[in-house]
Amino acid sequence: MELKKELKILAWITAGFAFAFFLPIESARFNTAIAATMDLVKWYAREHFILCLLPAFFIAGVISVFVSQASVLKYFGAEAKKWVAYSVAAVSGTILAVCSCTILPLFSSIHKRGAGLGPAVAFLYSGPAINILAIILTARILGFEMGVARTVGAVSFSVLIGLSMAFIYRKEEKAKKEEQMNITAPPEKRPMWQTAFHFFTLVLILVFANWGKPAEGDISGTWYYIWAYKWYITGFFGLMLGYSLIKILKIKWQWVHAAAFVTALSAVLSSTYINNQKFISLIPMLVAIISLSVITLSDKNDEENKAWTIATWDFAKLIIPLLALGVVAAGFLLGSTHDGKTIAGVIPNEWISSLVGGNSIFSNFFASVVGAFMYFATLTEVPIIQGLLAAGMGKGPALALLLAGPSLSLPSMLVIQKVMGTQKTVVYVALVVVFSTVAGLVFGSVF
Repeated sequence: MELKKELKILAWITAGFAFAFFLPIESARFNTAIAATMDLVKWYAREHFILCLLPAFFIAGVISVFVSQASVLKYFGAEAKKWVAYSVAAVSGTILAVCSCTILPLFSSIHKRGAGLGPAVAFLYSGPAINILAIILTARILGFEMGVARTVGAVSFSVLIGLSMAFIYRKEEKAKKEEQMNITAPPEKRPMWQTAFHFFTLVLILVFANWGKPAEGDISGTWYYIWAYKWYITGFFGLMLGYSLIKILKIKWQWVHAAAFVTALSAVLSSTYINNQKFISLIPMLVAIISLSVITLSDKNDEENKAWTIATWDFAKLIIPLLALGVVAAGFLLGSTHDGKTIAGVIPNEWISSLVGGNSIFSNFFASVVGAFMYFATLTEVPIIQGLLAAGMGKGPALALLLAGPSLSLPSMLVIQKVMGTQKTVVYVALVVVFSTVAGLVFGSVF
């Protein structure tokens, strides 16, 4: 036993030495990939972590603590009517303007509360895939037919993939249904409309805080005006959250007012003394999140308020390390593409462009696989695909990438595996790739 342990240590030392000895620092491709990794990690931390992930963790905490198990089972459980469960799951993306990583804490939360595998997976796919903002942008930039195809494909695939998962694991779902029949749910602590108000207030803060900048030169229309005033709109819903904290969660009004004052003060100071436009919005959001955490953890009137933030922290501990690992891997392998710049990873971009031309089975399949592993933040997939189309990508593979890319990524796969297990994750990824490939073939043959 001791010898086995020592040999294992020796193997790790040998592997570490070999890695250092053969490190290809003289390779331009390797150094570019390292730069791409650091660039993606930095961009993800600045653009995505505070504004997207942290609010999403709090929303997941609401589902975990305030949304009763009876409510989850009613709409998503094994006994729920299929048309209700899949309808609710399929349209969730029109409400949640999130990416493949931001949806994870929400999926993890409803899965933990007893949602059926099929509806939970439909929700997991639809959240980032049926993003109404991205669909509008797709139609405007890539053409009306591409926007319609993406909408139809995303809505139908969320249901078909969910039904497929439920069918494949029907024995497990049957056992879950029998188990849920014996569950006696405790009575609702508060009216459902109050929980819904609190939940959707947080969702709307998430949506408007991340409202994307319109296309270059577009300085008119609803999209532009919402973007121009998005922080005023976000601030309004912040006030609604304050109302919810006082009237629904019964937190002392003095604490809520103090938290609101500190957040407003941080917004004024950051806009006055900080020149970096990115930080001006990040600092007040971070201060608001810290303030919310402090007042909920300090509340002694209702244990659920403290449990909300603790549940939020539990989701963060589970998801953040896996996402960090995934972002690093995605940046190193596939590079970093955002804000109009592209830094290549170890896999050259020209290889990808040359492999997705035309409308063959391989080109659509390859586009689906690349999309499944590549990380797309909300709305960034459209300009990326616009560039690939200009470089010779076929319309069929473009749709395949649109259907597989936003709903999956290497970082999200790592978290999904932790929640569902390896086998279910592999099956889910395979279903997304297959359905996206078929959709691309059909679309490419028509257009």
